[in-house]
Amino acid sequence: MDVLLNATDNALRTLFAKPRASRACPTVAEQSTQLTTQEQAKAGALMRINHVGEVCAQALYAAQALGTRDPALRQHFLEASREEGDHLAWTKGRLDELGARPSLLNPLWYAGAFGLGLVASRLGDRLSLGFVVETERQVEAHLATHLEKLPEGDHESRAIVAQMKDDEALHARAAEDAGALQLPAPVKTLMRLAAKVMTTTAHYI
Repeated sequence: MDVLLNATDNALRTLFAKPRASRACPTVAEQSTQLTTQEQAKAGALMRINHVGEVCAQALYAAQALGTRDPALRQHFLEASREEGDHLAWTKGRLDELGARPSLLNPLWYAGAFGLGLVASRLGDRLSLGFVVETERQVEAHLATHLEKLPEGDHESRAIVAQMKDDEALHARAAEDAGALQLPAPVKTLMRLAAKVMTTTAHYI
């Protein structure tokens, strides 16, 4: 019951409350951002996608914490969720600074990711961890492309994305160390296709 309440609380806080980070937002010393209107719109769209990714991360870890029967693994998922909460706060704060809005479909993204996480957890803890590894690897690659796409002078957004990329790599390695199984190639492909639909849609909506 406590885990179920935590999952419900997580959903409400992720979707409707102002996120708060436990770590300071990454910055680039002595660098200030000055963007054209077009660059600002582009950065806003990219950071909206990244914010959606963090909404989904909250849902994924909450579902996997709910689905596992292993107390130690449940704590692992909850700790990862707290760390991802920093990313949620950073991306939301940057959206506000850019004058951009979050995705209007965030409740849908959250529900979908929660469902996937719950299904993964029912397939066994090692497969559930494998799902985390593949998700984090794909997110890491996705963030690398955003570092190439973000305006060169957007130092604030670039600092946030670079730190997020490093954190996602650490989360993937932690899941591997916890005993993750590698997912079959067709499952990885389906995950990439689903991510493509989400990122393309979130760019605009």
